[in-house]
Amino acid sequence: MPLGRWSGIAHPELDEITVDDVLHALADPTRRAIIRLLQAEGDRPCGTFGLPVAASTLSHHFRALRKGGLIRQYDEGRQRMNTLRTAELEKKFPGLVDAVLANAE
Repeated sequence: MPLGRWSGIAHPELDEITVDDVLHALADPTRRAIIRLLQAEGDRPCGTFGLPVAASTLSHHFRALRKGGLIRQYDEGRQRMNTLRTAELEKKFPGLVDAVLANAE
């Protein structure tokens, strides 16, 4: 049972993730920026991305990325951390994430 102010976090299993889920999650430029930051710098807490959006909007983007199977979130102390599911996605959809990121602005 989760402790503190956060409820448990649901993540789709690899076999539940579809290519449509991944493409939908990567369709937004803010979400692509989040993925690029995680690729470049590794795991980060939610409040450290420095993107010009409200916290509630950022939460929406994290949820979309989580539901699309691109990130996994976990609690570490008082922070909610974000990590990429790169190895899992590369196994199921080889080259897809990198191809989308390379061909988007």
